[in-house]
Amino acid sequence: MPPVSTSAQADTCEVSCVHPEAVARARAAQPDEAALVRAAALLKAVSDPTRLRLLTALGIGELCVCDLAWIAGTSESAVSHQLRLLREQNLVLPRKEGRVVYYRLADAHVTDLLRNVLEHVGEGAGA
Repeated sequence: MPPVSTSAQADTCEVSCVHPEAVARARAAQPDEAALVRAAALLKAVSDPTRLRLLTALGIGELCVCDLAWIAGTSESAVSHQLRLLREQNLVLPRKEGRVVYYRLADAHVTDLLRNVLEHVGEGAGA
């Protein structure tokens, strides 16, 4: 395999060519537009450091909004706003017990997403 170049020239081909079979395979593998829009919105939701901090905290288990505010170093109101955005993307689920609202990760897909992202970032730490 040739060495990877980090110059700006590595981002473009030196000649213009199209590989029809490869393009056809890639197009056939594309999700529909609605799925792409939903996936982009989900990735946008996890791209905020505060929301990512909340998600990783919930990776250990259920926590109440008050606990999450302490972990995030922000107000309960700000955490509630962030949790609403995460809830809209089906990343977290609430549970109310009396006057306290607890949150947890929605499912194993969220756990896997967080683990994969953090592993990927960790791989690039030495680069």
